[in-house]
Amino acid sequence: MTTVQELDRAITVLRFDESARNTLNEAVGVWVPVVAVRASRRDVSDGERSAAGTVGAYLQARFVVRSSVNTRGIVPSDMLRHEGKDWDIKGIKETSEGRHRFLEITASVSVD
Repeated sequence: MTTVQELDRAITVLRFDESARNTLNEAVGVWVPVVAVRASRRDVSDGERSAAGTVGAYLQARFVVRSSVNTRGIVPSDMLRHEGKDWDIKGIKETSEGRHRFLEITASVSVD
């Protein structure tokens, strides 16, 4: 069971915004902060992937955050920033501790 005291990490959720413009008035995308919250982190797996003849290592973790209007708006196309690294969000679900109490975000990061 998750408690508020276990939320000992800081994370920021970022969303890709394509409405930004450069000096030539061309549309460019930027990652903008959506919400910054406290979370707990539990590493669940690690491994290696090979692509295009190279091998890269990755880490997958589950972050638990308090459920709120802002955190319930997080979608898998968002990105999670934690300890200076950008994590790809793989999934979001409610935890078993009750409706609208906590959300579990599964994310992975390259550790190369």
